[in-house]
Amino acid sequence: MHVAKIATKRNGRIYDSFLVRQSYREGDKVMHRTIANLSALPLPAINAIRSVLRGETLTSAQSAFDIQRSLPHGHVLSVLGMVRKLGLDKLIASQPGRERDLVVGMIVNRLLEPASKLATTRLWNTTTLAETLAIVDADEDDLYAALDWLGERQEKIEKKLAARHLMDGGLVLYDLSSTYLEGRHCELAAIGYSRDGRRNTLQIEFGMTTDQVGRPVAVEVFKGNTADPATVASAVDRIRNRFGLQDVVLVGDRGMLTSARIEALKEHGGVAWISSLRSPQIQALVDNGLLQMGLFDVRNLAEITSPDFPGERLVVCKNPLLAKERARKRESLLQDTELELNKIVARTSAGRLTDAGEIGVAVGKVIHGRKVAKHFVREIAEGKFTYQRNQAGIDAEAALDGIYVIRTSVEIDRLAAPDVVISYKRLTEVERAFRGLKSMDMQLRPVHHYLDRRVRAHVFLCMLAYYVQWHLERAWAPLLFRDEEPPLRADPIVPAQRSAAAARKARSGRLPDGTRAHNLRSLLAEMATLTRNRVAPAGMDVVQPFTMLATPTPLQARALTLLELTASSL
Repeated sequence: MHVAKIATKRNGRIYDSFLVRQSYREGDKVMHRTIANLSALPLPAINAIRSVLRGETLTSAQSAFDIQRSLPHGHVLSVLGMVRKLGLDKLIASQPGRERDLVVGMIVNRLLEPASKLATTRLWNTTTLAETLAIVDADEDDLYAALDWLGERQEKIEKKLAARHLMDGGLVLYDLSSTYLEGRHCELAAIGYSRDGRRNTLQIEFGMTTDQVGRPVAVEVFKGNTADPATVASAVDRIRNRFGLQDVVLVGDRGMLTSARIEALKEHGGVAWISSLRSPQIQALVDNGLLQMGLFDVRNLAEITSPDFPGERLVVCKNPLLAKERARKRESLLQDTELELNKIVARTSAGRLTDAGEIGVAVGKVIHGRKVAKHFVREIAEGKFTYQRNQAGIDAEAALDGIYVIRTSVEIDRLAAPDVVISYKRLTEVERAFRGLKSMDMQLRPVHHYLDRRVRAHVFLCMLAYYVQWHLERAWAPLLFRDEEPPLRADPIVPAQRSAAAARKARSGRLPDGTRAHNLRSLLAEMATLTRNRVAPAGMDVVQPFTMLATPTPLQARALTLLELTASSL
């Protein structure tokens, strides 16, 4: 028996029929007997019957192959693909080598699942990363050795990054942060001002240099009790001597570029700066009549000069939104303080607190803890405590709400006043980098190393990982909760506004096509479901297994397209 395909023509159309037929002879003639009509069956079923009638053995596709191993691959493909697209591996070392592969593996893993060196080696076999880089056999000692190797190359790598992203005449952003350490044996560890809010905890400080859009170029680690201004000289030396830049504009905050540090910069030459004034300096401008509030009756920005700042331009700004927020915070602090002070008044009136010294200690804890001592007039005696607001001082401070003054040595023909303001506000990009490094994305903190060279190399490794993240987030902007273009800034004073498209994404949690918007972490998790599988024919030991990638989902395919990658790029 066999399956025959019969074509018939009816009403001008061709119709195919599939018949099970038995052939037999009558004398010299071959005859056919129709056993069944299969035309109503789906074509796969018809083909299966045809195969059975031919004597072939059928088996299910599921039992025909064994999937020997299935590993998450899409997130490795994305991050490692970006590393290679950026040429970061070649920038680390021009020639391939095991140390380079191990460093690249640690950078990629820092984005996928940040962990200690020992935990990282235990994660090697949970993705395709180690297999792709041929570092499956690496242990924690290999990673420590590669980290030391990276530390020795830091200056060369930073010089290459600077050549790529910095240029004479451009902006260079610099800021300082801190992070705490575990253990007490690191030579760099010291107690200092903690940006993490962990008082009396050993820490290190690290200063980061970026280009004007926030791309990290260099990082330097300092002892944990180093004053902010003391790090500027090192940053300037790096920019001038190591990077070979002779004309730059250094942007730093007022705690970094103090008056004393600016005087030192003047001696260098070739380094202009943009910073801001502290509140007492702004008050002095008002007291001297150089800054008049009437300037802001019809505008929110004005440029003035002062003999106290010779050769500098002072750009005075007033932000109504900032003024409103500062007024709200001050009033909230005052009211909270009065609630606590009233409790002390009640205790003294009831005779439960009578000693003047003890009253003073209790009052001090309240007013100094909230930093509002200057706003209250207090009278303390044995068994007596009264207070009232220093309304004149409060009004004087409120008059400067929303006022900030940016100081710069940049000539007006090089940067107009609005551009000076925008340049100073670019420091938020460095702050964004610090948040990325210390968040769950990168987990720079806490630092577990105790050798100072490894602490420095660890911070540098995290900086390189953020360099990759910076480019990933911009390439994937259409899929993330972020603007695809720089935020709109019609006025340099008011906060930058999200585009309408970004606002819709934030409000609805959806992309324009109705699919979910992501953050970087959730998108990498989605990419991880794109697996790479090792497959072998069932029961055929002599046949070599082969690799098969899962079919990308529409989201995964779009994400790879945005990175200019394909599923088979690695």
